[in-house]
Amino acid sequence: MHIFKTLCKAILLLIPLHSMSQTYYIPQGSKSDFFLDRLEIKTRREGLNSSYQKPLNSKLMVQEVAASDSLLKLKNEQYTVLTEIDKKNLHEFLKEYQAYGLGNNFAVDKKNNYHLIETKKSNLYLAINPIIQYRQGFESINSKQQFLVSAGISSQAIIAKKIGVQLFLTTNQERNPYYVRQFTNKYRAIPGFSNYTAKDSTTVNYIDFRGSMNFTLAKMVDVQFGYDRNFIGNGMRSLMLSDFSGNSLFLKLNTRLWKFNFENLYMQLTPQFGIANESNKKKYLRINTLSINATKWLNIGIFDAVVFGREKQFELNYIQPFTFLRAMEQQSGSPDNALVGLNFKANIKQRFQVYGQFVLDEFKLSEIKANSGWWANKYGYQLGIKYIDAFKIKNLDVQLESNRSRPFMYTHYDSVSNYSNNNIALAHPLGAGFQEYILAVRYQPIQKLFLEGKLMYYYQGQDTVGRNFGNNILIDYRNRYKDPITGVEKNYGYEIGAGNKATCTFISANASYELKNNLFIDASIAVRNYKLVIGTAENTTMYSLGFRWNINKRTFEF
Repeated sequence: MHIFKTLCKAILLLIPLHSMSQTYYIPQGSKSDFFLDRLEIKTRREGLNSSYQKPLNSKLMVQEVAASDSLLKLKNEQYTVLTEIDKKNLHEFLKEYQAYGLGNNFAVDKKNNYHLIETKKSNLYLAINPIIQYRQGFESINSKQQFLVSAGISSQAIIAKKIGVQLFLTTNQERNPYYVRQFTNKYRAIPGFSNYTAKDSTTVNYIDFRGSMNFTLAKMVDVQFGYDRNFIGNGMRSLMLSDFSGNSLFLKLNTRLWKFNFENLYMQLTPQFGIANESNKKKYLRINTLSINATKWLNIGIFDAVVFGREKQFELNYIQPFTFLRAMEQQSGSPDNALVGLNFKANIKQRFQVYGQFVLDEFKLSEIKANSGWWANKYGYQLGIKYIDAFKIKNLDVQLESNRSRPFMYTHYDSVSNYSNNNIALAHPLGAGFQEYILAVRYQPIQKLFLEGKLMYYYQGQDTVGRNFGNNILIDYRNRYKDPITGVEKNYGYEIGAGNKATCTFISANASYELKNNLFIDASIAVRNYKLVIGTAENTTMYSLGFRWNINKRTFEF
């Protein structure tokens, strides 16, 4: 941790000398996400094409959207595909983020403040908003009503036109659906958080604090230091890094050069309660991603990560920003857990986006050829497609996605080296050893109304008594089944669905209406049918109604 802090301090010392302009990051899951997706597919702008590292940099996004607005006013042929709702969303986006990303001048409409409290001075921009959320619901499987109550504050600031600061703080109390409470009892965490207190057997309290500082170190190098969430990918899920595990301390450097985008992400993680063979060590994650806009419509990226534990300091070898980690991990002679992968995205005919990921944890080619289910053939892949203005219906979008992960993917022999944070998987919510299909339909018939329906199905092999089938990434991967007579470990026959096969079908319908800026009324219904080959079925129907102001909707889709 000492080296991690030293590295951060060294970068901060460079701010007065080289900082050139401010930046700010668009919250993951905001209403802007789907609009930016549509704009990227329809315009195929290269500046939008590299946007698979999230949250998105508002400075870059505003520049791209503003350029799109200028071309739209010139009636550029490429932009005639935008619908009237697209155009309204474009102008709404520029209005919300008008203080960020347009050079060193605050291009703020003083007559129309988007935020509740907004201060605009020559060397200071400050926006403050309250956060309020209340949701009430019930489910058929449980007589106790569900609820979610949140209250807090968010703030964004630009200091001296050089440093961007953002803060988010809420206090929360919730009673979740029965299957989410089962998840909490199993992993001692709630999705997105681990530090919580149990008010009773069904209700939890927790504080959500996020904050970061952002600045431009050089013309093409952005730096963000904070405590927040990150996401890598273009899908609804990620096999590389998702925001499901919650907040963590991180330092991120993003370098843009010509058609290349290089990002270094250093994170300090929290080991889980389970296997703790090296409990005296702190847990870290180092990720490199390098992407190239091969064409205006095709982006290809490589992913390189290592998660490791050290007793006194961050591994010095891993600080080098341009070193591929698998080779460095081997040179370090350390038992660290390294992963490599590929991310791609192709925008086709201004209507489609095809995307995918492939992540490799460990494998042996001869065992793959043998196709005998060797336990250490650990890999996963994602394939998806987005269809914009589907079936010639304006503002109707359809997305289909498949995710697959082999058993024992992301696992290791200790909590400081498996791919987890806060007791929860860093990538996919299901952990490992699953096949998942998701269909999402989104429709925005008018600017203020957002409709969404989802159909999800997955199957996964669950552990049986005394046998580890590789779905729980928190379990030591050496804890595999041994023959009771010979004592020999079972190394073969580990296929997706092996063990106590679980199947799950999840169907949901959601409607959100925006009464005013970021003030939504939400209504939803969901049906979840979960069944084990050995065990009882859990079928439930859930209903909820609520409102939220300046906060994204909280969902449990697994």
